[in-house]
Amino acid sequence: MSHRDQKKYIDTLKKYEKKFDARERDVFKMYVKRDKDDEDLDKLSMQKLEELYKKYHLNRERKDYNQFFKKPDEDAG
Repeated sequence: MSHRDQKKYIDTLKKYEKKFDARERDVFKMYVKRDKDDEDLDKLSMQKLEELYKKYHLNRERKDYNQFFKKPDEDAG
């Protein structure tokens, strides 16, 4: 993992910080502090950060807006 991936995960997870439980929030704040100090996370920390990313960002519910963009012809056919 590179520093760029670390930065991407942290920036993305900042949007979901309110959804974290207390332990996840504490760990995430530690990662943010380490990132501000330009430290590279070790392998274990990077895995935990990636798990948070997968849990909150990749598993989010996606809305289906296709019903709003159908043409009137498609409904009759």
